[in-house]
Amino acid sequence: MAPPTKYVIVIPDGAADEPFEALGGRTALQAADIPAMDDVAASGIVGRSRNVPDRFLPASDVATLSLLGYDPEAYYTGRAPLEAAAVGVPLGPDDWAVRCNLMTIEDGLLADFTAGHITSEEGAAIIASLQQALGSSEFEFHPGVSYRNLLAYRGRSGSPLFTRETVTVPPHDHPDQPAANYLPKGPGAEALIDLMERARPILADHPVNRARVAAGKKPANAVWLWGQGEAPHMPAFRELHGLGGAIISAVDLVRGVGVLAGWERIDVPTATGYLDTDYAAKGRAGIAALADHDVVCVHVEAPDEASHEGRGDAKVEAIERIDRDIVAPIVAHLRATYPRWRLLISPDHSTLLRTRAHDRAPVAWAIAGTSIPPSGLRYDEEHARDGGGPFLDQGWRLMAKFLDLGWAGR
Repeated sequence: MAPPTKYVIVIPDGAADEPFEALGGRTALQAADIPAMDDVAASGIVGRSRNVPDRFLPASDVATLSLLGYDPEAYYTGRAPLEAAAVGVPLGPDDWAVRCNLMTIEDGLLADFTAGHITSEEGAAIIASLQQALGSSEFEFHPGVSYRNLLAYRGRSGSPLFTRETVTVPPHDHPDQPAANYLPKGPGAEALIDLMERARPILADHPVNRARVAAGKKPANAVWLWGQGEAPHMPAFRELHGLGGAIISAVDLVRGVGVLAGWERIDVPTATGYLDTDYAAKGRAGIAALADHDVVCVHVEAPDEASHEGRGDAKVEAIERIDRDIVAPIVAHLRATYPRWRLLISPDHSTLLRTRAHDRAPVAWAIAGTSIPPSGLRYDEEHARDGGGPFLDQGWRLMAKFLDLGWAGR
């Protein structure tokens, strides 16, 4: 009997991009020194996938579902329910989850959707105050990671507050734009706007914000409610593919998709979900998880955060750190330890330095390992587009192909 195959997925979130003037007309992947990723591409297949169907906003919720092999058309109900799964907030049949950003609004503009990358400890203190002042039998505020927090709505059968017609807008897609132009609309919008307004005086005088302002940091002077949805019903990954997995991420959204897939959540204490994350610790955690899991997924948020800040140099550095501290040691371990293995490198979506927002353009991926023929290509958008590799218009189909040992990629 052949030994079992080990599978690793590395997600450099938002790494895909278009040529950027400040990077000499190159994409971040082209500008970065990434010998390990280039080795994966050269020794394997390079291709592209479209992870965000046209009717969805380009974002990590839909794109991560696709990347892990779940058709968003069948399983996507909203961003916040995925995060609720990670936080451990159960949703009943009439309940909804809503993302609650702690953010900075200045002169009526969406100045910083992260509130200066407020710490999780600071955010938890603010969320506790909001729960004490605004929480009710209908609405519950739950802490998450940094600025990414959660509002749960407990509904009553037969009288839904929200419907699929409720429209909310992610603040990171409209940096420095008037907040009033992007407020919730449709069923339940008045309740969300009311909570946002009632939160303002609480935040304005909160001890956390007084301390942040005194230290020259941006205050979390607003909450932004968006990404609402009902609990999704997804089959377990093992049910679909006969394999167990582990998810390593500092972002609740990605953790939630893994939890709903039935994977073990592995937290790295020094991972931050930002540019200062502990890349090497995530690489070590990925290697350790291979001993007990068929599939290990390591997600890194840093390239996406750099794009939202419009910082090409920081994006290049984040990609290089992923290459050196995560991809290189994992590939070396796979080659030295396991007779049969496969590695997939793929962003979930594009995040453009030019616009500082997500984009629905197809992303470049590379797969190397057992039964994969060499392409001789490097890993970037141009080689993925022009190298003759596969293009999957339905990105969720890539996972089955990645796991299929007979697939030669042509």
